[in-house]
Amino acid sequence: MQSVLPVVGILGVIVMFFAGAMLVPLSVALFGDETAARSYHGAIAATFGSGLLMWLAARRFRRELQPRDGVLLVSLAWTVLPLFASLPLIIYFRQAGMPISFTDAYFEAMSGLTTTGATVLAGLDKLPASINLWRCFMQWMGGMGILVLAVAILPLLGAGGSQIFKAETSGPMKDAKLTPRITETAKGLWTVYCVFSVACLLAFRAGGMSWLDAWMHMFTTVSLGGLSSHDASFGYFASPLLEWTAVFFMLVASCNFALYFVALRKRSTRKLMVDPEVRGTLGLMVGSSLLVATLLLVKGTYADPLEALRAAFFNVVSIASTTGYATVDYSHWPVFAPVLMLMLSGMATSAGSTGAGIKMVRVIILLKQALREMSRIVHPRAVNPVMLGDTSVPGSTIFAVLAFMLVYGATIISLTMLLLLTDLDVITAFTAIVASVNNMGPGLGSVGPAGNFGGLTDFQTWVCTAAMLLGRLEMLSFMVLLTPSFWRK
Repeated sequence: MQSVLPVVGILGVIVMFFAGAMLVPLSVALFGDETAARSYHGAIAATFGSGLLMWLAARRFRRELQPRDGVLLVSLAWTVLPLFASLPLIIYFRQAGMPISFTDAYFEAMSGLTTTGATVLAGLDKLPASINLWRCFMQWMGGMGILVLAVAILPLLGAGGSQIFKAETSGPMKDAKLTPRITETAKGLWTVYCVFSVACLLAFRAGGMSWLDAWMHMFTTVSLGGLSSHDASFGYFASPLLEWTAVFFMLVASCNFALYFVALRKRSTRKLMVDPEVRGTLGLMVGSSLLVATLLLVKGTYADPLEALRAAFFNVVSIASTTGYATVDYSHWPVFAPVLMLMLSGMATSAGSTGAGIKMVRVIILLKQALREMSRIVHPRAVNPVMLGDTSVPGSTIFAVLAFMLVYGATIISLTMLLLLTDLDVITAFTAIVASVNNMGPGLGSVGPAGNFGGLTDFQTWVCTAAMLLGRLEMLSFMVLLTPSFWRK
């Protein structure tokens, strides 16, 4: 127990910090929505009080964090924080006479913090502005990672912060240092994130959104989250200018933020422009969008080439980047298009971005490893290392990528079969799991862009909730907690 208490103490500090984040929607609720304001008062008190109790109980056991502590803290944080994030929803809907189940509230909160963008709620246009703001603000916090923010601004987490940072960040190469101090790295990444956020906010406002809509959709665009304050999602605005603006920022957010940080420090974009992962990410999204636009024209879905290009680029980039916005019900497009988009959601974003899925760098490593194995068949004695740009990829990284891919595939298959046991149709079951594991949002079938996850049973909702958590933690970081060796001294 004493080995776990230091982690509990730090978790308590993070929970108290999270209570402070609720002041943002509360400040909106205070202007004319007393019912919503009361819900935040209760949620803030419960969250801060719980965090304070955890910190007081464990404050005497503070020590340097070890790698296993970082894994445990990250897993606990992404499990516990949605519990507190769901409190404003539970309290508000109960006070409004429309009680929401704990299952649905926890799902909505998990979807927000993991930047999945799936929802069980309908009638979003009629919800109080503060409730919609909270849903969107959760995605912005979860985009770069709440724990990375904590490492950046809380001196209490300075000791052992590198273990938190490594456990929280995505991708197969987590040991590369951008600065000598991990705190400075976290601050740098959040600075870049905030700069892009301000730019996106101003661009949406200049494009015609109200300030409130601009704030909420900025939160869910740069985080690649995709939640919206409107039932029609981004299609509510029916604006080509806003859609192309969103496409630009979704593409920006799909690339590695560490490269933006380096470009700002060195005042040079050379490394950004030649990075193989950035080229792969942008090339795949742009190429796929052009392919789908051509398909829509050939099949007669759209008669106007500009309309086909607009619809294809927005929806393909949105799904491929794991954002999940929609302007049309693309499930009615030729079947190749939505299936391609679903597949892209698993591989198109870069490691170090706010996106999820396999990550482009893993795809590149796997392709180069496959080419190396084919080369070895012909030239068995040749020395042919796997290269990523000018860097040789170590064998340990290749094995880690292969292990991740095995677990990724097994997770999707297992959870899909679990949903099929509940008699859910195969299209809805498979795409709901893929969308949840990739933190993408809408699937196909009853959970497609024209529907939501509200029609699932409680058990099915919990399966999708678990899938979102596993996708956010990239599976291995969570599953290692289930091994006996993790808990041995």
